[in-house]
Amino acid sequence: MRGIAFYHIEHLRGQEVRIFDTTLRDGEQTPGVSLTPEEKLIIARQLDKLGVNVIEAGFPVSSRGEFESVRAIANEGLTATVCGLSRIIRSDIDRCLDAGVGMVHVFVSTSDIQIAHTIKKSREEIVADSIKAVEYVKDHGVLCLFSAMDATRTPPAFLREIFKAVEGAGADIINIPDTVGVMAPSAFHRLVKEVCSYMNILVDVHCHNDFGLAVANSLAAVEAGAREVQVTVNGLGERAGNANLAETVMSLHSIYGAKTSIKTQYLVETARLVERLTETRIPINAPIVGDNAFSHESGIHSHGVIERSDTFEPGIMTPEMVGHRRRIVLGKHTGRHAVKKVLEESGYHPTEDQLQEILRRIKELGDKGKQVTDADLHTIAEVVLGEIAKGEQALVLKEVAVMTGNTITPTATVRALFRGEEKVLANIGVGPVDAAVKAVREILGQDSLIRVRDFRIEAITGGSDALAEVVIGVEDTEGRKVSARSAREDIVMASVEALVSAINRLLLLEERASR
Repeated sequence: MRGIAFYHIEHLRGQEVRIFDTTLRDGEQTPGVSLTPEEKLIIARQLDKLGVNVIEAGFPVSSRGEFESVRAIANEGLTATVCGLSRIIRSDIDRCLDAGVGMVHVFVSTSDIQIAHTIKKSREEIVADSIKAVEYVKDHGVLCLFSAMDATRTPPAFLREIFKAVEGAGADIINIPDTVGVMAPSAFHRLVKEVCSYMNILVDVHCHNDFGLAVANSLAAVEAGAREVQVTVNGLGERAGNANLAETVMSLHSIYGAKTSIKTQYLVETARLVERLTETRIPINAPIVGDNAFSHESGIHSHGVIERSDTFEPGIMTPEMVGHRRRIVLGKHTGRHAVKKVLEESGYHPTEDQLQEILRRIKELGDKGKQVTDADLHTIAEVVLGEIAKGEQALVLKEVAVMTGNTITPTATVRALFRGEEKVLANIGVGPVDAAVKAVREILGQDSLIRVRDFRIEAITGGSDALAEVVIGVEDTEGRKVSARSAREDIVMASVEALVSAINRLLLLEERASR
């Protein structure tokens, strides 16, 4: 088998990569997301528990509430460095400093299109103002991160000029943002490599996901020499979002062999906390933290995973590593090995015939577009395990047909074998279930004195297509009582099957009593 080292990129093995989280700033730029100061503090504490290096708490100058929120996070005593965002404007910087942050992130547009249509200054003015902003931050004894906004659409010569200028002014970190998410990973690799070749301070990247390339670009940047990446939990952010924290971190750890300070066992916990507070759902097929990330339904896949998990999982990343769990999902693609495994884990030990019948019913539900839950499986198993063996059944159901409506008298027709003789009978009732139950009882002929004494219906799972469990108790003239149950998404079929099963049990009991 290939060892884990096979997947690693040699020059990155053991390299430290810093994780700069912008969820509290970029997350609120996600349409429809608005967090209270209390919620932001909860997320900040979780990010600190997760082990991020830097938490960008917000843009203090934007509002009084934002300032108070950033200040509360900065005063929380977190291990992570708390950062405030600022334009290259002294009043912006002062609000960050007044909030008590340990780092100020100053930014300015550098691409021709943004310079022309937003800040409307010359390049010389932008460089001069950037130097003054960085010097002002450093004069106050805190860390300074400088971002050339829209760097990937900035002429390379000007990008170099401004980066070298702020480095000379004392900046601790420079950031290369792909602000509109237009870079291909190979192109971004070339750009970052070029910047790293002339910079002597930490290079950071901030990638947007407009073409779904934010994580790929962040990883390409690390390959090229960047040693800090900006990410958000669940990929939150304006437009299509930003580089996803969990995907970036686990790729760095498992594929690249790099190191981060992230305690990966809290990734799922963190993702679900942010999902709840932002009310932004994680797709079920989201990598690493999605419900289906370590789920298997296909018979071939689930069989392989049961034997050895890395047959159909990466192996270099396990559910335990990220705080997830492996699930065998039951449906129309499920194989017998998976069903047997799940049943045995729940304490059920069916015979081979019973296992095949359980599997048949699961596939039947799956063919109707229903995902079978654990509750569904347990109910189906209990029904099948409780059935009398086919060779001992006096009454064998063959066909049920019902007709009902608001202007039609409910009518049911039942075809069945009773003691080897085929019978077809129809009856009416107050509803289709009542009509079907009456028809089944009439098939018994002289044994129709069997009385239904208990009838209960319960939905196992939610939804209009929920599996319904029907429990029917019957009693004969001698006072013998038995009950049986069935589970179907069709209440009429479940009712008839439960009644037939109960009748078979009672008839078998009578037969044994007469011996």
